[in-house]
Amino acid sequence: MAGKSRKSAVRGLRIIIVGCGKVGTTLVEQLSKEGHEITIIDKNGEKVQGISGAYDVMGITGNGASYSVQMDAGIENADLLIAVTDSDELNLLCCTVAKRVGDCAAIARVRTPDYSMEAGYLRDKLGLAMIINPEMEASREIGRILYVPTALEVNSFAHGQAEMIKIKVPESNMLAGKRIVRIGKEIDSMDKILICAVERGDEVYIPSGDFRIEGGDVVSFVAPRMQAKVFLERIGFKTNQVKDCMIIGGGKAAYYLAKQLLHMGIAVKIIEDDRRRCEELSILLPKAVIINGNGSDEELLKEEGITHVESFVPLTGIDEENIMLTLYARHVSNAKVITKINRIAFREVISSLDLGSVIYPRYITSEAIIAYVRAKKDSMDSNIETLYHLFNSRVEAIEFRVYKESAVTGVPLMKLALKSNLLISFINRNNDIIIPSGHDTIEVGDTVMIVTTHTGFNDLQDILR
Repeated sequence: MAGKSRKSAVRGLRIIIVGCGKVGTTLVEQLSKEGHEITIIDKNGEKVQGISGAYDVMGITGNGASYSVQMDAGIENADLLIAVTDSDELNLLCCTVAKRVGDCAAIARVRTPDYSMEAGYLRDKLGLAMIINPEMEASREIGRILYVPTALEVNSFAHGQAEMIKIKVPESNMLAGKRIVRIGKEIDSMDKILICAVERGDEVYIPSGDFRIEGGDVVSFVAPRMQAKVFLERIGFKTNQVKDCMIIGGGKAAYYLAKQLLHMGIAVKIIEDDRRRCEELSILLPKAVIINGNGSDEELLKEEGITHVESFVPLTGIDEENIMLTLYARHVSNAKVITKINRIAFREVISSLDLGSVIYPRYITSEAIIAYVRAKKDSMDSNIETLYHLFNSRVEAIEFRVYKESAVTGVPLMKLALKSNLLISFINRNNDIIIPSGHDTIEVGDTVMIVTTHTGFNDLQDILR
């Protein structure tokens, strides 16, 4: 009960969000649900009215970089300002004004490659808590998947030392029909692997050792980075990274992804219909093949080798086009396909389509910000390092850093009164990833990852009943 009284004593933060686009709306939806006091600012009065009417938030129409507008929004008493407009310069200016006027933290969304190369410098010089680039983060996630193409998702923890990988279990796979405890006896590396979430139909489970895996299940497991591929190979999944990639669309996301893939030794072909942008990309990416043409042209796609390419990533600015291109690629080739979707409407319909891996840049952005907000709200003994929402936000995977001794430290895990539907997935101790047994303990200095169907954890002690 002590943990509950401590948590309830901590008020929500006063947060100002500038920009009511896709990311701003997602942040309002999540942060208002978690009990924070939110004020939104946008030049578009209709957007402000729509969001403030849908959620219990205050709305102001105006320029978020204006001193008087920020004062009206309560910047002097705010804990955090988040600037996520479509303009990098406006976002940086909003944060600069906020830092001068109020005593608050500030987060800016910055997407332009020139600024992103200088993100560390800008963050330090402007005193920002965070600069986040959704296109760059999305490209990193796509790159991780193409490194292990049989995976549906690859999420990184412990600064890349550990990974959570999502796979779909084929009916004929050796895991199908077996209990997790039996799988552990049959595969000698299972002490370095933890199956931590299973989706079956509309249900999501945090499994115990007695849980039986079935064909068609979508399984997420955690492993040290070097062990994940070993496990996949042992259960019959191919693990070679792709040799080449066809990207449709030549925007910022395509640039970031191509740059990363070329560095990984993966050949890249980009199809873009704007001739001027093609010329820019040919200078920025001299090792990539840049094709000026309509990426939705079936004949062009066949001519450029869609039938035998190993991976295909549509990155147009139109979700419907990305989805249609993915479905076409799955029909004519065996390529690993990854679909980028910016809007969330009709998510249930989207999840019913066979789109392979799906990336939502707005969620990647919002999760990083929400992790910061939770850590800022309630970080007496531990801080949130990493946060991912899984299985349509029905599961959270959270990595905490342990700063002080508390009720969860120094006690064998088997003796902790843990909440139901929760697993301690790994302990990172001095960059050594430990898949814990009941005899292991959490110590000061560790980072600890938990997977749970509970939501809103701010502190590691929240895992206790």
